[in-house]
Amino acid sequence: QVQLVESGGGVVQTGGSLRLSCAASVRTFSSYTTAWFRQPPGKEREFVAASWWDGGSTYYADSVKGRFTISRDNAKNTVYLQMNSLKPEDTALYYCAAAKWAPTVLTQSRSYDYWGQGTQVTVSS
Repeated sequence: QVQLVESGGGVVQTGGSLRLSCAASVRTFSSYTTAWFRQPPGKEREFVAASWWDGGSTYYADSVKGRFTISRDNAKNTVYLQMNSLKPEDTALYYCAAAKWAPTVLTQSRSYDYWGQGTQVTVSS
């Protein structure tokens, strides 16, 4: 069983930055593809970014490309999401997710078996 715990959310003004962290309680973290999803108020959960288990590739939603960066530290069992140039439309509950090796479809939430509890990000205008 993999437990994921997110942290780092908060309130920030438009144009500001935040870094989210997701700590995983698993010995073989390097064999898990990890991703960030978000759920804006009143909307469906959506894909944000993913980092392949081998650390060689990352993938981003078009809406965050060039502003957000996903990274991972396998020695610390932690994945990060650096968010820059934040916009009010980035306001959402952000979730960390993990799947062993390669998820069936990288951008679909149902491809991931493990989820954190979420951390709130609010961007004020």
